[in-house]
Amino acid sequence: MDSENPLGRFLRARRELVRPEDVDIPPAGRRRVAGLRREEVALLAGVSTDYYIRLEQGRERHPSAQVAEALARALVLEEDAVAHLHRLARPAPGRRRRPAARRERVSPALLRMMDGWPRTPAVVLGRCLTVLAHNTLGGALFDGHTHSRDLVRLVFLDPDAREFYPDWERVAVNTVAGLRAAAGVDEEDPELIAVVGELSLKSEAFRRLWARHDIRQKTHEIKRFRHRLVGELTLEYEALTVNSAPGQQLIVYQAEPGSPSEQALSLLGSLVADAVEMPHDPMSTTTDPMSTTTKDSSA
Repeated sequence: MDSENPLGRFLRARRELVRPEDVDIPPAGRRRVAGLRREEVALLAGVSTDYYIRLEQGRERHPSAQVAEALARALVLEEDAVAHLHRLARPAPGRRRRPAARRERVSPALLRMMDGWPRTPAVVLGRCLTVLAHNTLGGALFDGHTHSRDLVRLVFLDPDAREFYPDWERVAVNTVAGLRAAAGVDEEDPELIAVVGELSLKSEAFRRLWARHDIRQKTHEIKRFRHRLVGELTLEYEALTVNSAPGQQLIVYQAEPGSPSEQALSLLGSLVADAVEMPHDPMSTTTDPMSTTTKDSSA
């Protein structure tokens, strides 16, 4: 990833996604560019075309907060994208690059808390949306896939991703937007570079969505799953930041009380418990994939 001009790349990508009719610009014959022209963005933001071109080209890198707000309105940015634009325009001074060898670890207190929720799936995600830890039901929810412990690779590289996620297209868009939001402006993070590099080579869908520069933090959403053991599940999740470990997110899933999904989730919990209670055959070479204890994947 070219890190020399992140503001310019963001502005250009977002400009190409805005249709003239979205900002009340009347059609004027055949257009040779996708989205808005540079001069149209400049006009909408109240800046000169020359100044806006310099921003996209990286010859100007630090627009004022007022100009950033005007550009956000011109590009019809959502709240998370507006905040990202401000961070690109005014990056924090003296920010040191994260060491490549650093590993994300989940606190024992958080692991114990998750373990106390036997009927509630919960996972802890790292800055690149890898599953750092999960409780029993959280592990069972995503179990059985090639990339069960990496939600980005699960969506884009797993052969049964579109079966597991009935609303795959929406999940894919939100996953990439969430990855960008989690990464923030630190595009030199070695882990992020590795993830984006691999998926850009292996997945055309990821490559296309990454180029859009969508920014959307994981907050809460209703998501559908088609689980291999219990069938359809419609769960609502809440994403909570872990203040003791910046960059980590605790994701907690719940089913609507009394719904078929709650019954299916209860069944999944029973299947996990039954699997654990089965007598162990010392001659067996098969390892049960579902653990009964909270797993810290970073250990």
